[in-house]
Amino acid sequence: MTNTVGPRAVFGVIVPSTNTVVEHDYWTAAVPGISYRTGSMHIARPTMDSDRDFEALLGQIRSSLDTAVRDVLTAAPDRMVMGMSAETFWGGVEGNAAFERRLREATRLPVTTGAGSCRAALRALGCERLAVFSPYQPVADREVGRFFTEAGFHVASITGLRCRTATDIAKVGPDRIRETVMSLDSPDVEAIVQVGTNLSFVAQADALEAELGKPVIAINAATLWHALREHGFSDQVEGAGVLLRHH
Repeated sequence: MTNTVGPRAVFGVIVPSTNTVVEHDYWTAAVPGISYRTGSMHIARPTMDSDRDFEALLGQIRSSLDTAVRDVLTAAPDRMVMGMSAETFWGGVEGNAAFERRLREATRLPVTTGAGSCRAALRALGCERLAVFSPYQPVADREVGRFFTEAGFHVASITGLRCRTATDIAKVGPDRIRETVMSLDSPDVEAIVQVGTNLSFVAQADALEAELGKPVIAINAATLWHALREHGFSDQVEGAGVLLRHH
């Protein structure tokens, strides 16, 4: 037994301090016996309304990541889950691999990242042609596209919502998201992938899957799925998409 509220596992979750969605999504999934200890990367300047500002935001994430990980480790978690997206896609496949290696070496724990989870999810679903949307600026969307391309997928299109601040991501409503998804969908797209963990999308993705008849992957559902399955848990979760329901 890990502890009384997480007898099966405690997952350490790292999020930007501006993020209000990841913890909500994980707890809403309500996987019995799994608990979460969240650590925040301090974002003092949340502006991201240009490529330059977005890269500055990443700089804040990088400079505060070690402290967030340090704090989470005091709770003795069983796995580290990166509740952030952009940094895990940066540098393509090798950039993601280097990021994961660094965290495994620092924590001596298994690691789940957004980029790695999306790759595993697409492979589990048998999808090769995808469309992607994000809350990002072009500089980050290029890195997301690079990762998926290097991982062997065909990226039909990427749409960035160009949110002005990191907190604005959580304010994007379902109407705008639906409009974006519909603009990305086409007969040759096998799956639609959402990145940007502060974008509230898990429940809406589940509904859109039923409507479109194809996988719609919300990154928070993908990271939770990856963490559970890699940790040996086969729990099926309703209302969070086909991954957690059937895979």
